[in-house]
Amino acid sequence: MASVRQVQVTFDCAEPERVARFWCEVLGYVVPPPPPGSASWEEFDRSLPPERQGSAFACQDPDGVGPRLFFQRVPEGKVVKNRVHLDVRVGTGLRGDERVAALEAECARLEALGARRVQLLRADGFDESCLVMQDVEGNEFCLD
Repeated sequence: MASVRQVQVTFDCAEPERVARFWCEVLGYVVPPPPPGSASWEEFDRSLPPERQGSAFACQDPDGVGPRLFFQRVPEGKVVKNRVHLDVRVGTGLRGDERVAALEAECARLEALGARRVQLLRADGFDESCLVMQDVEGNEFCLD
C-alpha cells in the first residue's frame, strides 16, 4: 500500500494571488520560485492565454515542513461555511487568560492584514478557547 508523503491544501477563490499573499503573512510562508524559463511570476503569468492569467497562485513553508497552499480562481463566490478549514496554532500549551491573550494578539495582527474576527469560543471544560476568523475572501479559519 502506498503512503502519502505530502499534502497540498487547495483554496477556491476569486483572487488567487491576493489570498495567497495573505496566507504567506499569516503563516510565514513564501512564494515559490517561478517555473524554469521565467524570471518572475508576473512574466510567467503574461505568457499564459488571457483567460488563464491570474488563475492560480501558491505559497509554501520555507522550511518544507508544512503543506503547500494552492489557490485557484473559480467563477462562483463563497456561499456556505467551509467544510475544511485551517487551524493556526498560536495558543498551543497555553490555558485560560494567557491563551485568550495570545489569540487576541494574533487576531489583531491578522485583522491588520485584512482578516475578519468572527467569534471567540471560550474554553468549556473540554475544548480550550479558540477564535474563529475569516481570511480576505471570507474563508473560515481558527486561531487555536
